[in-house]
This record gives sequence, C-alpha cells and structure tokens, in this order.
Amino acid sequence: MAKDKPVIDTRKFRAKGGATINLAEWPTLIEPIYRSKEDYHELLADHVARLSDMQRMLYAGDRHALLLIFQAMDAAGKDGVIRHVMSGVNPQGCQVTSFRHPGGSELRHDFFWRVVAALPERGRIGIFNRSYYEDVLIVRIHPDLLRSEGFQPGEGKTLWKERYHSIREFERHLTSNNVHVLKFFLHLSKEEQRKRFLARIDEPEKNWKFSQADIAERAHWDDYMRCYEMCLCETSAENAPWHIVPADDKLSTRLIVSQIILEKMDALKLAYPTVSAERRAELQAIRDQLTW
Repeated sequence: MAKDKPVIDTRKFRAKGGATINLAEWPTLIEPIYRSKEDYHELLADHVARLSDMQRMLYAGDRHALLLIFQAMDAAGKDGVIRHVMSGVNPQGCQVTSFRHPGGSELRHDFFWRVVAALPERGRIGIFNRSYYEDVLIVRIHPDLLRSEGFQPGEGKTLWKERYHSIREFERHLTSNNVHVLKFFLHLSKEEQRKRFLARIDEPEKNWKFSQADIAERAHWDDYMRCYEMCLCETSAENAPWHIVPADDKLSTRLIVSQIILEKMDALKLAYPTVSAERRAELQAIRDQLTW
C-alpha cells in the first residue's frame, strides 16, 4: 500500500447548483495526485480494495443503491474510468448501461423511459455511461432530434427549464427511495481530445473507437460547453451533486472519481446485517449437527 497517501480534497471538484458555471475557469489538468506510475497503481489498488469491501456491505445490507452517472465529450475516458475504478467490484452487484443519443422507439416516449428499467436494485451499484442528460445536451444541439420527440425548436425557451425541473424531481425521487446519485462530468480540453483522436487513428488497436461522427460532434464544441454549463448549474443538488473532474490526465481522473465514490459509500454508514439471538442459536444448532 502506498505510503503518505495524498489527501484528495473532493470538494473543489463539486459544482454548486444554482451558481453560474464557466467551464473555462475549471481546470482540465491538475498537478498529478500520484508521484509515479507505480504510486498510481498502489493508490488505485487501495481505492479498489476499499470499494470492493463497501460494495459487499451494500449488497448484504440490501437497503441502499448507488447510481453513478458519467457524462463527457468524446474521448474523455469514461470507459477507462469505469473499467479501472470498478475492477474489484463483484459483477453480481454492479451493472453498467451505455446510452447513445435517443433514437427509434425511444423518441416516442418521455426522456426518462429508456433509463428507468436500468436503475439499480437495492444493494447494487448502477453505472450510466451517458444518461437521460443526453436530452438536455445533444438533443438541444441537434433540432432534428427534438422534432423527432414531437417538439419544435421554438418551444425550447420553456422546454429546457421544464426538463431541468423534471431531472431535479426525478433525482429527488430516487434519493427518497435510497437510490443515491453521483454525477461526474469528465472535463476534457479540446486540445487533449485532438491528441486522443489522432491516437485512435494512428494506433491500429484503437481504430475501432473512432468514427466520422466524432469529428462532427467536435465541430459543436462551444455549443456543448454552453449546454453543459447550464446543465451543471441547473441540476447539481445536495442530494445529487455534479463533480467536474479534470480529465486530461486519465490516472488522476480515476483516483478522484474513486475517492468521491468511497466518500459517498462511507457516508451511508454501511454494515453487514445484524444477526438476531434466535438466528445465532439456529446457526449454532446447525454447527452442532455438522460437527458429528
């Protein structure tokens, strides 16, 4: 285990709901949290081990659920964060669901319809790789998607406010039912995205990750930043906070995200179920039978 583990002040990554957010003022790169690659692996291994322990108590207690939502621009590292941070969690207690922009039959329903069935059960961790937030992000930038949902772009002035309100109420409903929501915006710089796109082109094993659609969405970068700023401001709440996590350094990103999750799970005061005196007596009787 790493010595002199760094203190990660997760509060500085938390977006304040209702406050104006200018993403240009939030860093995409910070001083590395780790001293070396070896130190990073030790720190992450410690986080993963602690997360695994807490997940077992979450599962055994069968009272709380955790919903982790990841949103970001393309190439920000969502898949890598999920893969590395959750690497020690029992697959039986964790489910990852990926959402693209709404399409097909999804456009004929309200924008929560497609995510409700994927919400985690009590005792489990649910992870949304993109989410219902696509309906206030990509749908806002591409009017054709909005029309496909039965709305006209001119309705947007009140529509987006209503959707933000619906999201806040939906997440408040989840919290009141012990589904605890943590939201992560992986804050990537446009220059770092360019480098990662080039790597996806130049390295054959990464070619599958790249498509022409990625470049098309990159052309809307400034529009996306404005939409994210409004979204983060309108929907970060005490019960369901947004964290703006610097994403230019993947290793620090993973350590920050895992620390935030650990702090939330620790706050739930998780514990294994207490065994009653009657149950202990029953177990002792069974033990006596097995010792014959």
